[in-house]
Amino acid sequence: MLLIDVLRLNVAAGKFQLHEFVIMPDHLHLLMTLAGDMTLEEAMQLIKGGFSYRLRREFGYQGEVWQRGFSEVRISDGQSFRQHREYIVQNPVKAGLAETAEQYPYGYTYLAKQKAQGLKPRSLLSLNGPTKVVP
Repeated sequence: MLLIDVLRLNVAAGKFQLHEFVIMPDHLHLLMTLAGDMTLEEAMQLIKGGFSYRLRREFGYQGEVWQRGFSEVRISDGQSFRQHREYIVQNPVKAGLAETAEQYPYGYTYLAKQKAQGLKPRSLLSLNGPTKVVP
């Protein structure tokens, strides 16, 4: 949910537009249009750096989070856009994390459905159950 918040803040600031995204356990997919003269490297620094900073500040996590670099695919036309969007949407289904994309809480499809229904996304607590302290 923290990474989703970082994405939302950057979209609200006009840094980029997100057409689709999904956050997987060990990677993420973004389908985005960059604003003005922003480079992809700058956009990824905003995302990765913003998330890492907040993770340290808000949760005290001191370890490494991200691998160096990222993979980039340029969208060439409408068909390519639709194919990549569908790949992203179906990624959690293909990985066995949900039966449908609408059930996977860490993606654009789920959040858009929640918003359309006038609901707020579930918190991490409601997804994972209550926290237990074990001595």
